[in-house]
Amino acid sequence: MRRGVALALCGLAVCQFLAACATAPSPQALAANDPWEMENREVLKFNAKVDKYFVIPTVGLYFLTVPEPGRRGVHNFLGHLSLPIVFVNDVLQGETTKAAHALGRIVVNSTFGLGGFFDPAATLGMPPHREDMGQTMAVHGVQEGPYMVLPFFGPSNPRDAVGLATDLAIDPTNFIPMKQHIWWAAGRAYFTILDLRSQNYQTLQDIQRTSIDYYSSLRSFYRQYRNQQIGSGGRADQPAELDDF
Repeated sequence: MRRGVALALCGLAVCQFLAACATAPSPQALAANDPWEMENREVLKFNAKVDKYFVIPTVGLYFLTVPEPGRRGVHNFLGHLSLPIVFVNDVLQGETTKAAHALGRIVVNSTFGLGGFFDPAATLGMPPHREDMGQTMAVHGVQEGPYMVLPFFGPSNPRDAVGLATDLAIDPTNFIPMKQHIWWAAGRAYFTILDLRSQNYQTLQDIQRTSIDYYSSLRSFYRQYRNQQIGSGGRADQPAELDDF
C-alpha cells in the first residue's frame, strides 16, 4: 500500500506540473519561485477542509483519550519505525557516526525499549535525529525546485516529494509478509498524522492567526524550516515535519 502511495505522490507531482503549464504564472509567483501558486492555493484550501472536518477533531479526541505518557510512547514507536530509513540516509550522506547511532538505537530500543515505545538509547548517548531522502538529495547538490503543495501532505517541492516517495518505497515494513498489511499501513499512517499534527497544531495556528496571507507565510516557514533542517543535520529537536497537514 505504501509503495502505492509513493507512486501516487509522483503522479501528483506530474499532475501539478501539467496544471502549471496550462496556467501562466504571475510575475510575483515567478519571483517567489512559485509558478504553481494558483494550483497550490486550491490544494491548500482542500487540505484546510480535511484539517477542519477530520484531522483537528481527531487530534482533539486523541488528546482527551490518550494521556501524555501514552502519546510519548506512540511518538517514540513511530520514530523507531523510521530508523531504518534514517540509517540508510545517514549512510548515503556519509554520516558514519550518526549512522552508528541510528543502528544502535534500533538494537537498544527494540530490546530494552520494548519495541521502541521507550527510548533508553538516548540516555546511552544516542539521541534521536531525523534524516530523509530529501535531505540526502540536498546534501548531494539537488536543488529544491519550485514550491508545491501536495494533497494531504502539504508544503513540499519536487525534490522533497521525490524524496518522500523514495523513503516510502524503501520502508522495510513494506516487505514484512502479513495478510493484514493494508490495515497495518493505514493504522501507521493514521497515527503518524495524529502525532505530527499534535506537535504542529499550535505553531500552525500561530502562523495563521498572525499572518496577512497564510499561504505566503506558510511557504516561507516551510522553506526556512527545511533549509535549517538540512543545515543542522536533521536534529530531532527541530519542529516536527509539516508534510502531512
